[in-house]
Amino acid sequence: MGKQKKTRKFAEVKRMLSPKDQRLKLKESAKQKIQGQQNVRRKDEEARKVPKQPVSIFFSHNSALGPPYHILLDTNFINFAIQNKLDVMKAAMDCLLAKCTIYISDCVMAELEKLGPKYRIALKIARDPRFERLPCQHKGTYADDCLVDRVTQHRCFIVATCDKDLKRRIRKIPGVPIMYIAEHRFSIERLPDAYGAPRT
Repeated sequence: MGKQKKTRKFAEVKRMLSPKDQRLKLKESAKQKIQGQQNVRRKDEEARKVPKQPVSIFFSHNSALGPPYHILLDTNFINFAIQNKLDVMKAAMDCLLAKCTIYISDCVMAELEKLGPKYRIALKIARDPRFERLPCQHKGTYADDCLVDRVTQHRCFIVATCDKDLKRRIRKIPGVPIMYIAEHRFSIERLPDAYGAPRT
């Protein structure tokens, strides 16, 4: 017998699964299950990363804060001190009744320089040789982020600021007192040892 001739079928289409097929649904449900398990694992890992608290902090009391107080100045604090006709060094010592070392970061200096000739007096005060300069390694000159990072790393500073947003951010960090200007003199919050500060 000879070979049987096969006739070609035109427009022949491969058989396809319908989107409502049960096998496809099973695959999707398995994928979702795996993704859900991975999300749970990630959440567990994130929960385990607890930031370490410094040894100097006992609840909200910071034992690292001692009489030669270290004060970090913010840009607007210097401006407000000028408006209220206060000498930063003298007023800080009157508030804390102790010796103070005042620090100014490079970011604060850069911000004052950017403000232009209107704030030249503030810049002149910031360049006072009694104030110590703190170098900054990060990019940009946004002083708020710089101060918050510095204070979280080293809890030995008092932050001097009149900025509401910065105060709100610092209040979330335990053991960091805030110095501000009220009633034409310096006041401090979250520092029970400041006997010269006005009682609120």
